[in-house]
Amino acid sequence: QVQLVESGGGLVQAGGSLRLSCAASGRTFSSYAMGWFRQAPGKEREFVAAISWRGSRSNYADSVKGRFTISRDNAKNTVYLQMNSLKPEDTAVYFCAAVRTYHSGSYYNTEYEYDYWGQGTQVTVSS
Repeated sequence: QVQLVESGGGLVQAGGSLRLSCAASGRTFSSYAMGWFRQAPGKEREFVAAISWRGSRSNYADSVKGRFTISRDNAKNTVYLQMNSLKPEDTAVYFCAAVRTYHSGSYYNTEYEYDYWGQGTQVTVSS
């Protein structure tokens, strides 16, 4: 069982930066691939970024590629999402998610592949 708690959301002007954190409970965090998703008002939840449990491989949605960076610190049981050059269309509730995997290089891009979810943190980008 893994519990996830996101933090770091807030209000920022367009062009600004935020770093989201997702703290995980449990002793086997390093065995979990992690992902970030977001849901804007009136829209479905969408994939943002994913990272393998070793942190060696990652993947991004086209809409955030080059602006967002996912990383993890397994010693701190934490995954991060560094968001730069933020745009108003990045406004959403951001969720982190976890799935246990035995493949060190695997990451997952669809929400149905994840077993555990945080409660979300609001990111609002003003124009």
